[in-house]
Amino acid sequence: MSLFEIKDQFYYNGKPVQIISGAIHYFRIVPQHWRDCLLKLKAMGCNTVETYIPWNMHEPKKGEFHFEGLTDIKQFVQTAADLGLWVIIRPSPYICAEWEFGGLPAWLLKEDGMHLRSVYEPFLKHVDEYYSKLFKVIGPLQLPYGGPVIMMQIENEYGYYGDDTAYMEAIKALMLKHGAKVPLLTSDGPWGDAMVCGKLEGVLPTGNFGSKMKSQFETLKKHTDGGPLMCMEFWVGWFDHWGNGGHVTSNLEDNCMDLKEALLYGNINIYMFIGGTNFGFMNGSNYYNVLTPDVTSYDYDAVLTESGDITQKYLEFQKVIGEHIKLPEVKLANRPEKAAYGELFVKDRVSLFSVLSDISEPVKDTFPKSMERLGQSYGYILYHSSLSKEEKLEQLRLWDANDRANVFINEEPVITLYDRELLTEHEVVFTFEKNSNIDILMENMGRVNFGPLLERQRKGIDGCVQINGHMHMNWTHYPLPLDNLSKLNFTKEYKKGVPAFYRFDLWVEELGDTYIDLEGWGKGCVFINGFNLGRFWEIGPQKRLYLPAPLLIQGQNEIIIFETEGKACETIFLKDKPDLG
Repeated sequence: MSLFEIKDQFYYNGKPVQIISGAIHYFRIVPQHWRDCLLKLKAMGCNTVETYIPWNMHEPKKGEFHFEGLTDIKQFVQTAADLGLWVIIRPSPYICAEWEFGGLPAWLLKEDGMHLRSVYEPFLKHVDEYYSKLFKVIGPLQLPYGGPVIMMQIENEYGYYGDDTAYMEAIKALMLKHGAKVPLLTSDGPWGDAMVCGKLEGVLPTGNFGSKMKSQFETLKKHTDGGPLMCMEFWVGWFDHWGNGGHVTSNLEDNCMDLKEALLYGNINIYMFIGGTNFGFMNGSNYYNVLTPDVTSYDYDAVLTESGDITQKYLEFQKVIGEHIKLPEVKLANRPEKAAYGELFVKDRVSLFSVLSDISEPVKDTFPKSMERLGQSYGYILYHSSLSKEEKLEQLRLWDANDRANVFINEEPVITLYDRELLTEHEVVFTFEKNSNIDILMENMGRVNFGPLLERQRKGIDGCVQINGHMHMNWTHYPLPLDNLSKLNFTKEYKKGVPAFYRFDLWVEELGDTYIDLEGWGKGCVFINGFNLGRFWEIGPQKRLYLPAPLLIQGQNEIIIFETEGKACETIFLKDKPDLG
């Protein structure tokens, strides 16, 4: 039986080893591309791969567990093992990772009084029940059982969130209860109180930082009690959010100098080796002064591109690592060429208002309810009501609402409110006849993944709708997770200027990765053969959505675009290059 130990250094079967790792999030990459990415990781000189485990992907509904496709953590780890790589997994309930709700499942927010990342008993009970299923999958993958997993993380950057050591002890106890056998670790920034608040007796503290490696390792040394030094997240890039003005990139020369220093002073995990994609509605958001939802691409200016292409950063990092160790001989996999499938024309279109009853089960209530209270986690929700007493709309305010509202009277656009605009009363001049209809289409732009606002992430309307100074009652809710678009009836009415669905046919003979160019379209999301690729928004910076070849089939493919602003074109283009702005 092999043994991995933490002493003054890391030891594998009694011999000191240096961890040179790269981060690959299996849930952001189609499974058919895992082996290619892992081969490139090994060829660059890494001996380890690191990944988070997102709770909300593995238990999307309470008691409903998934470990297949994008969530097949077992297959990902076994593929790494087949290539001779060690694995560090981070199964903490919270992962941050610029991922929706930091990996926490949205259904937690259905419960009033829920306290996250704390010793609040209902929260720990949910974690316990999740771990009872998760560890049956990841437990046998640990080194003592012949697997490649050498370490696990208890919590992620908890020192930036809280300082309750009892909570950290509770998560550690749950991991041990369910079968954690390998050494455990924490990771926090080496600044201020973060490391002190997030560390735990008997657990290796590691650091997350992207520059000034020598001084950061010196700070980390004060907390490791003579143990090994490891940068668990060596940030070699950064993420983009909608409207940030352009794709964020790092300085390659600085990256290489930092990597050289890190290899001299300790162990390292490159974050990210490949970023991948925030498929579907799974992008996270940050909130400091305003809401900043992340774009669909998680390219991160990583070592590999979003689609897995080798970059100049890869070649330079390979040189740096090659000066430090002997690089292994690795034969890389063959990937098909990128494909430019050209221009596609709209085949069918239908307005959202025409198909509400086809794709949503209405729920009536006196008061508007949030997504979570209706058992919905992601996407959109439409609130419908009749204005039987009002004859004009003068003031409008949505209480406890997130994140973006498109308001319609008799299916005519009235106003769009976003983020902080939802917090105040707005003057509106709009007259209508009695018994007119009001519709409010709310979009979940991605739950905050970092900081104290985690517990305030109910989406839709959780308070009330105030019209002309009074609360308006009696609403019909139409949840729109958009996971059933096969039910769309494109023979129904289409109307310009309102939210609508657009269908395209794509004939494919040779499969290749491609990029959907949405120039001229407003805001929405794209589906390929029923799979949700992610969001687009004309404000950028991202202009094209990455479409991996394994999501296509030879022959006829269906692309459906849901657009919310009434801003659509007759065509889209499929190109062979990305445009991240």
